[in-house]
Amino acid sequence: MKTKWIVGMLLLAGCQTENSKETSEEMGLTYPETRKDTTVVDEYFGTKVNDVYRWLEDDRSEETAEWVKAQNKVTFGFLEQIPYRGKIEDRLTELWDYEKYSAPFKRGDYTYFYKNDGLQNQSVVYRQKEGGEPEVFLDPNSFSEDGTTSLAGLSFTKDGSLLAFQVSEGGSDWRKVIIMNPETKEVLEDTLVDIKFSGTSWRGNEGFYYSSYDKPKEGSELSGMTQFHKLYFHKLGTPQSEDQLIFGGQETPRRYIGGGVSEDGNFLVISAAESTTGNELYMQDLRKPGSPIVTLVDNFDSDSWIIHTIGDKLFIETNMDAPKGKVVTADASNPTPEAWSDFIPETENVLRVGTAGGKFFANYLKDATSLVQQFDVEGKMEREIELPGVGTAGGFGGRWDDDEIYYIYTSYVYPSTIFKYSIETGASEVYKESGVKFDPEQYESKQIFYTSKDGTKIPMIITHKKGIELNGQNPTMLYGYGGFNVSLTPSFRTSNIVLMENGGIYAVANLRGGGEYGETWHMAGTKMQKQNVFDDFIAAAEYLIDNKYTSTEKLAIAGGSNGGLLVGATITQRPDLVKVAFPAVGVLDMLRYNKFTAGAGWASDYGTAEESAEMFQYLLNYSPVHNTEAGTHYPATMVTTGDHDDRVVPAHSFKFAAALQDAHEGANPVLIRVETKAGHGAGKPTAMIIEEASDRWAFMFWNMGMENVYGETEVN
Repeated sequence: MKTKWIVGMLLLAGCQTENSKETSEEMGLTYPETRKDTTVVDEYFGTKVNDVYRWLEDDRSEETAEWVKAQNKVTFGFLEQIPYRGKIEDRLTELWDYEKYSAPFKRGDYTYFYKNDGLQNQSVVYRQKEGGEPEVFLDPNSFSEDGTTSLAGLSFTKDGSLLAFQVSEGGSDWRKVIIMNPETKEVLEDTLVDIKFSGTSWRGNEGFYYSSYDKPKEGSELSGMTQFHKLYFHKLGTPQSEDQLIFGGQETPRRYIGGGVSEDGNFLVISAAESTTGNELYMQDLRKPGSPIVTLVDNFDSDSWIIHTIGDKLFIETNMDAPKGKVVTADASNPTPEAWSDFIPETENVLRVGTAGGKFFANYLKDATSLVQQFDVEGKMEREIELPGVGTAGGFGGRWDDDEIYYIYTSYVYPSTIFKYSIETGASEVYKESGVKFDPEQYESKQIFYTSKDGTKIPMIITHKKGIELNGQNPTMLYGYGGFNVSLTPSFRTSNIVLMENGGIYAVANLRGGGEYGETWHMAGTKMQKQNVFDDFIAAAEYLIDNKYTSTEKLAIAGGSNGGLLVGATITQRPDLVKVAFPAVGVLDMLRYNKFTAGAGWASDYGTAEESAEMFQYLLNYSPVHNTEAGTHYPATMVTTGDHDDRVVPAHSFKFAAALQDAHEGANPVLIRVETKAGHGAGKPTAMIIEEASDRWAFMFWNMGMENVYGETEVN
């Protein structure tokens, strides 16, 4: 392997003094030419903005396809030369090869569960009768030859005699729904198509509710500004073209609409929203044919949902006048907020509630970790559920007549474990342990609080091998999200074993914009306060460096979707801060994000360039695509996206990679990795997940100058 490529790669990993594109070219790294179209100019409130890479938004054009092909050739050519890339993939394959189970659930005469033998591309649905042997019920691996078609949801009738299941092809958010008789596995009618952002909720055994958009015509995905959701009822045995429009359309145009039937079958509950924050709430009494849809909440100022009903008594989870959440009750005859009564009042911790076995389970977030309490139907707290440690517990929900439920507990050093919980006694027992080859006793995970730019205290959890020396030389991955009320809670990731086995540190910062401390915390990272999120992330990196966990030369940052924006904004604002960056499926063009697919619904977090001159200027000031600066030495960057991503369209990543490559001066590689037959992330086959993780760790280690990775100490 004595080639100029490898000699160049060795220099590429450590060189910090050469700052010219010619240096990269001499090392064998030549970026594809990206055409600039100087004729594309948009005007916002008197300011003209050139969009020279607008042509890359057409991801169906031959020119874009050739550009992607050329970029992937450079990227994979680079990755293939990293000597330990194959050993990382072998190790990840070994680590991934263990049986994985979901928590079981009972429907009809069967108990169902998901299982993956280890390296199957998709998990298989099994079922068994009491005392019987498990049998394969649905195997998504048979849906497609390459494993990229996945099972995206199961919905049984209450008696378990009918099933509607969703299928996603190539990671797309557009789904198909297939109706089946579970006993015979007979498909009952034609497949429903073009369903997006929807569950399926049965009304008895006669049919089910689902939501969707009018699918854009081929080649017109840039129609996010006009896409509105609609709630339909599909009556079994009738064609999809005859499905009844229940809510939405011209009468009540909304971007996101969801409908679900209460467990007792008495009420249809409808949520309608214009964005990802705040919803209107409606209900319809299904006991009375032809009854009207009644309004409970008529604005988008809060989030509310009916979580359970007993007769005419409604139990509603809401953050109305309670930023951290509470549960209230109301009577179906007068369900408006003025008549609500507190059932589980707001506390200092963020609340999410599940129901099962005649009880309510309050799953609180306490500094981004789980604290779970059980309440009776009168709102009395019966007990706090003892968890194995400080981490994340999920799954406290089931049928109202269940005697036991199953929950999953995990942390950064505790592989996901399924527990069976007795609702009557409060006793938990291990149901399924993880089979991953990992010894938690060798690792530690601790939470610290650091100070952001404006003085706000931000929590961060840092995980690594015990006894690690804080000498500033530890390869470190800092991960963040910071948006859309999403909370990052501790969870075990098999791929992180590779980092920690090689002396690395994994750090997760709970930034403003997330949901860790309720709606106030969320709003502090939105619109004209979005810079708080970037400042929080930058401060996290500085804390890790200042406290000798790592150094700039050994620090990587990563995030996906809104987290991809976080990484893009961080490296354009502070290109000197980190060595490696991974913006994944990111929202990176902040002036045009709302024009793609469902992007308009994100305006509650971001604002739009069209709404005011002030908002336009704010977005322009941090939009990663618009803030690359010629002659800047950027970190080693690998932008990642999927060619089937119809949520955050790949154009964001294409344009950012092109702008970054054009502006970058220096030896660090700036690459884009485009996965084919992949979407925003859900449903990826195991082989694809392992390959992508292998490439990420190899890219990170190599650009940090690490050579001794799984025995690779030199390059011949």
